[in-house]
Amino acid sequence: MKQKGFTKKELITYLIIIVAIILIRIFIVTPVRVNGSSMDPTLKDGEIMILNKIGYKVSDIKRFDIVVIDIDDERLIKRVIGLPGDVIEYKDNVLYVNNKKIEETFKHKKTEDFSLKDIGIEKVPDNEYFVLGDNRTNSVDSRILGCFSKKSILGKTSLVLFPFSKLGFKK
Repeated sequence: MKQKGFTKKELITYLIIIVAIILIRIFIVTPVRVNGSSMDPTLKDGEIMILNKIGYKVSDIKRFDIVVIDIDDERLIKRVIGLPGDVIEYKDNVLYVNNKKIEETFKHKKTEDFSLKDIGIEKVPDNEYFVLGDNRTNSVDSRILGCFSKKSILGKTSLVLFPFSKLGFKK
């Protein structure tokens, strides 16, 4: 006669799996949805990505990383342009970091002339980052909100999971 329900061993196994999934989601990776068009053409509204929460615990934030920022319980997805200590300026759609021309290897929309002085600072403060959306004409980013502290950056994202036609890594 077959027993109905779970055995104690099966129940413990399922409980371990559930706890492991919860811990992975809380501390390692979690899905994040792209909201709006501020990262066009790189990312599209509604795409689901994986947020890597531990990446910056073992490595530094790098220029051009795509990051997720927590601001007032809202998640913004932006690209890191300026690192702590950098002087940032855009002239004629060209990025200058510390007065040196920097080649941007990703697609983005036209960037109007801008310098950090426009937001009242000379350089990116210590432990802070200057971020922009790739859709520069339609992005609420550091040009409006100022620089973001390292604590407000939840992690890095580059893997699109959904829609499946877009599955893969973005740069």
